[in-house]
Amino acid sequence: MTTHAVVGLLAHVDAGKTTLAEALLYESGAIRVQGRVDHGNSHLDFEQMERRRGITIFSKQARLSCGPTELTLIDTPGHVDFCAEAERTLQILDYAVLVIGAHEGVQGHTKTLWRLLARYGVPMLVFVNKMDLAGCDPQTVLLQLQNKLDASCLDYWSLLDPNGQEAAALVDELALDEYLQEGELSRATLRRLVIERKVFPCFFGSALKMEGTSEFLDALADIVLQKSWPEEFGARVYKVSHGSSGERITWLKVTGGVLRAKQLISGVSVGGGGLWEEKADQLRVYDGSQFSIASEMPAGRVCAVTGLCRTMPGSGLGTEKTTTRPALMPVLDYRVIPDGCDEHTVLKALLDLADEDPLLGAYWLEETKEVRVRLMGAIQQEVIQQTLDERYSIRVSFDAGSVLYKETIAAPVRGIGHFEPLRHYAEVHVLIEPMARGTGVTFATTCSEDELARNWQRLIQTHVMEREHRGVLIGAPITDVRITLVAGRAHPKHTVGGDFRQATYRAIRQGLMQAQSVLLEPWYHFELEVPEDKVGRAMADLQRMSAVFGIPCASASGVSLEGKVAVSQIRDYALEVRAYTRGQGALSLEFLEYDACQNATQVIEAAAYDAEADVANTPHSVFCSHGAGYTVPWNEVARLAHCAV
Repeated sequence: MTTHAVVGLLAHVDAGKTTLAEALLYESGAIRVQGRVDHGNSHLDFEQMERRRGITIFSKQARLSCGPTELTLIDTPGHVDFCAEAERTLQILDYAVLVIGAHEGVQGHTKTLWRLLARYGVPMLVFVNKMDLAGCDPQTVLLQLQNKLDASCLDYWSLLDPNGQEAAALVDELALDEYLQEGELSRATLRRLVIERKVFPCFFGSALKMEGTSEFLDALADIVLQKSWPEEFGARVYKVSHGSSGERITWLKVTGGVLRAKQLISGVSVGGGGLWEEKADQLRVYDGSQFSIASEMPAGRVCAVTGLCRTMPGSGLGTEKTTTRPALMPVLDYRVIPDGCDEHTVLKALLDLADEDPLLGAYWLEETKEVRVRLMGAIQQEVIQQTLDERYSIRVSFDAGSVLYKETIAAPVRGIGHFEPLRHYAEVHVLIEPMARGTGVTFATTCSEDELARNWQRLIQTHVMEREHRGVLIGAPITDVRITLVAGRAHPKHTVGGDFRQATYRAIRQGLMQAQSVLLEPWYHFELEVPEDKVGRAMADLQRMSAVFGIPCASASGVSLEGKVAVSQIRDYALEVRAYTRGQGALSLEFLEYDACQNATQVIEAAAYDAEADVANTPHSVFCSHGAGYTVPWNEVARLAHCAV
């Protein structure tokens, strides 16, 4: 019986992840010549931008076989700027291989990937690459993995020796009983411990020199197990792209039943919109830049589908539910400066790109008549610039960027929105409650269907989730709240769908006007390595930034400091580090969370935002009297509302 698994390759940039993919494809006979990243001829990094830069920007897939085991390899971006693309891929993996460069060891982004793999519950193996470099010792690297990642990072070959299995047996009660009774652990038990993420087998070698890669491929094929899948159709979307002819391509993994060409597929948009149904025109199975056409795709397989226009990364199709919001988010907001073209032309092109990457967050800022976009960093800026130029013949530049703040509330509050110009009618009452950090915006309803029909309630949910709602402190997006529909009213003759959009927006805004709002700012997790004689300077700088960090630890290059710091405080600090350490220091930054803003008063004063003057996000309602609509200020709406409060 053939075993199939989807295996993702993840790594910090320059760890040799794509080189390992090339080695595995070559060892399996899937390719005849092993390509090289530095030669620009690798099988998976075939995009021109990737070959010029020598980095993976877009996730790719390839197929290989090892005995009765078939693997679909997914090569993911390693650069921090494209970590969101890597995170989206984690949702469809059966196993992951975390590649670590022996000379660099565990980097800041390595820890981020480790946390993400834990979040999505992906079983994992570790391949320590570049062991051919001078001074690289397997035991030293293994000890670092155990100290910085998990004590259950164990040498794979020791796991096959009964004398070396004690550490694996101690992590699981059933395994310990087996070890004590039988004197060793069976292969089945070892596979179970890997699947349950209780043991992380570690391998050592050099992908470039093909050292240890054949043994690793054999071990990988032996470890993976065939998963069982539901019989009813389900699929998860992890990527959207456009082909050379402009066709929209949805990349997905079938998680139940069978997907057939020309099949009607139902789904729910990530934004919380209503149900939709579309036809899957063509099923493509990609292998690098080439693809073959399939008539059907069984559960557990990955394919690309044309003909779907409503899908987004994270969408659940069929029985599969739409996923939660990603952990990694852009924290910097940039003004897009067109070069010889109209702003709205640029915005349209950026919205097309946002179809592929929703985190791009391109939008039009009405107050300043600007196109703005949210990006991870400088490399992503350059890729966006190049993509706009090559695909749309549009040239742009970016300003220095600003921190992307968010807003939430400290206590529950009710909001009312009423929209009743002549021959229109809708009223919405919502309860807005604060939720835990990182939960985003969620929707619920306690409204009786006797009071408001189900179709109107679903429409209200769509309007709650279809866009970012702006807070009242500086006009930043609201987050970490639950918006519950508690009451509503429609008119049997005069209510149309757009009326509830207006009433819903106004209800949320009216509630926020009454709320105790809290300004949030993004925080980085940082790891700073400096020479020993510079640790005093580094600690003084971090204290000045109000950073939270632990006790300094010895590292390969001197002393390491690790903790969290506000993005606004440390944005350009990497340049200072390189200057005062004469190039010997290194600063690693990864988005961690949104938390209370340290200098909220100054930020609010500088923004000078007038919540009532924001016409596009008005808190006021519209009532009708004597055949004409009139505006009612937000603080008087409750007195005139038609539903019982």
